[in-house]
Amino acid sequence: MSIKVSDHVLQRLREWDVEHVFGYAGDGINGLLAAWGRAENKPEFVQARHEEMAAFEAVGYAKFSGKVGVCAATSGPGAIHLLNGLYDAKLDHVPVVAIVGQTNRSAMGGSYQQEVDLLSLFKDVASEYCEMVTVPEQLPNVIDRAMRTAYAKRTVTAIIIPADVQELDYAAPTHAFKMVPSSLGLADYAPVPADDDIARAADVLNSGEKVAILIGQGARGARAEVEQLADTLGAGVAKALLGKDVLPDDLPYVTGSIGLLGTRPSYEMMRDCDTLLVVGSSFPYTQFLPEFDQARAVQIDHDPFMIGLRYPFEVNLVGDAAGTLKRLLPLLKAKKHGEWRKTVEENTARWWEVMQRRAAVDADPVNPEYVVHALDELLPENVMLAADSGSSANWYARHLRMRGAMRGSLSGTLATMGPGVPYVIGAKFAHPDRPAIAIVGDGAMQMNGMAELITAAKYWRQWQDPRLIVAVLNNHDLNQVTWEMRAMEGAPQFEPSQALPDVRYADFARSIGLGGVRVEEPGGVQDAWRQALAADRPFVIDFRTDPAVPPIPPHADREQAEAVVSAVLHGDSDRDGMIRQGVKAKLQELLPGRRHRADRPGAGDEDDGGNGAEGGDGGDGQDGK
Repeated sequence: MSIKVSDHVLQRLREWDVEHVFGYAGDGINGLLAAWGRAENKPEFVQARHEEMAAFEAVGYAKFSGKVGVCAATSGPGAIHLLNGLYDAKLDHVPVVAIVGQTNRSAMGGSYQQEVDLLSLFKDVASEYCEMVTVPEQLPNVIDRAMRTAYAKRTVTAIIIPADVQELDYAAPTHAFKMVPSSLGLADYAPVPADDDIARAADVLNSGEKVAILIGQGARGARAEVEQLADTLGAGVAKALLGKDVLPDDLPYVTGSIGLLGTRPSYEMMRDCDTLLVVGSSFPYTQFLPEFDQARAVQIDHDPFMIGLRYPFEVNLVGDAAGTLKRLLPLLKAKKHGEWRKTVEENTARWWEVMQRRAAVDADPVNPEYVVHALDELLPENVMLAADSGSSANWYARHLRMRGAMRGSLSGTLATMGPGVPYVIGAKFAHPDRPAIAIVGDGAMQMNGMAELITAAKYWRQWQDPRLIVAVLNNHDLNQVTWEMRAMEGAPQFEPSQALPDVRYADFARSIGLGGVRVEEPGGVQDAWRQALAADRPFVIDFRTDPAVPPIPPHADREQAEAVVSAVLHGDSDRDGMIRQGVKAKLQELLPGRRHRADRPGAGDEDDGGNGAEGGDGGDGQDGK
């Protein structure tokens, strides 16, 4: 019995162990949709509200599962809508395959309805592999190469299938001239550097007295080796944001995130080290790394294209993180955990004290730092976390401590708005037995998060653990850009572009059958988190937060301070709040002997003082660095 091309496409996806395809319907993929009906919806077609959200869900699925995420869209506008999510995948080095329709071959070149040159459109985002199927015999090779390339290069690939080709009878490639047969599967491999390069790297690391390690998501499979490495070298470990979940934060030498959204101890460690080892990261912000003449440096990355970036490394090791470290460790000389390691650990401990006090500062009406800090101790050990771009990423980076099997991610390199909610939806399809939490701003929630709650409402009953929590930091402001205008431009808040209308997000959630609560005073924060974590369905918490709480970077310089003062002098609409919250925030770094517990702002007990500030964003490079 003959099958159509569309039937074979789904069959081949199943053979590649694809269980979900995130998409939206359109007549350019009608043949595929009909095939889904014949295949009893296997792989499962997950209907998003918008093609961009389908792409983000595929990215979230890939980030939290380690498998290729697959998304599908119709020709023309559907394909165009995928692009932002696909670029998010490409820049964060996440394997995603896009399957898109196209107008009939007979109409191509005729300025037909929804005719877009898709090969040109996807030329950049799917630069490693983008192919249009014009005859059945091109399959299964095109699907196999798209899947294999996405996996092997951790990137985006695209398959374009004209509508009429979807309806053709499938014919396999034959044993003939100009036919290209194919095979399934991707062989595991773990490249390691040459022995001479390993020895040179060991010499550099052995010679250092103050070693700093920076890890990204490329080190995710090397947690045990990184822990042994830090112990052997007496080193501290900082993390790029995409590698936030690689190493637990309850290890005393883990300084937390690095960069504009990062921590003071990470900044201090890079400022003072004499040796740097970067594993699985291409963190882009050079100003947060040591001075170029300060430290001898080694980089480990499995992709030779990403090696040697960001810093004048003395030794570059191209290899799998775990395999390379296993060969490097026997050559390293154990260092005494002396003054350097003690300083790293003390700075880190003080930082968490400062974060606790910062969370306890009163605000109007609720301190966003308190909202996220209060969640920290309540996090389930197997939670999946996502933060949207904006000020929510600041608080995610600084206040949530990864431990156990926790996973977390955000849009690291593209830093696009809007992936928070679709990320956790994709994560729930990857691990339906685990809870998921998204921390998003009201700007992102209004942009697309509210609509995507409808997707959660449609599917949550098929998840073993129904908990999907969306926490909205509702401050009526596009807050990150507002603060960037103040600090970088010296410009006051421009309300026509920055002010957002108030929306009752929890009310909307309840209107579509989900749970929800609005919190307008700090006393309700912990109860809201506990209610959401105990809910029997997805839950939205609408936190009314103060936009005047400043995201102070760890190295705020004089120019930035003068710029903020300029914004005040030029009549910033929230200047009183800025001054009030800025002073209170900075005082928490300077006041000794007051330690506020984060169960409620203002309550505290005596302890050591702190020295801290905040820090930054940073994308990671290939292999998810």
